[in-house]
Amino acid sequence: MKKVAVFGKPGSGKSTVSKALALSNGLPLHQLDSIVYKPNGELVAREVFDAAHNDILSSESWVIDGFGPISSFNERLAAADTLVYINLPYSVSYWFVTKRCLKGFFIKPEGWPEGSSILKGTLNSYKTLKLCPKFWDDEFLSKLMEYSSSKKVYIIKTVSELNDFALAQVR
Repeated sequence: MKKVAVFGKPGSGKSTVSKALALSNGLPLHQLDSIVYKPNGELVAREVFDAAHNDILSSESWVIDGFGPISSFNERLAAADTLVYINLPYSVSYWFVTKRCLKGFFIKPEGWPEGSSILKGTLNSYKTLKLCPKFWDDEFLSKLMEYSSSKKVYIIKTVSELNDFALAQVR
């Protein structure tokens, strides 16, 4: 496990799992939200993102947490040796986004871009969740499973599996 892509819907626990994977395997952690957004919450220029993303992909090892532009996501899937897809039920993701928002007024959420608005980010997460069924579908799952012949693929479907996976990484 040297190049790990962690992805899934907003509010699915990607940052928590990514941090555990990075710590337990001594890998540098790159949270895409910190590369996609400026400290004020605005999107960075696409060229700036692409350059940063390509630098990470060409490095020896990494854990990348997040989605980003679709072309970069596909590049990441191809470059990684380990894929971690967190596919919790939508009701759980909506609850985790809400919980992150409520807690975020007191403690900065894991992987949250510096200076970004918790409220604005939460509303964006809700909008994204609404669109997710168009992407995170059976066709995507089939494509993901094609990678399993050449990569380690983990698909996490429940909170219990998520907790067990994260705990297994820190042992």
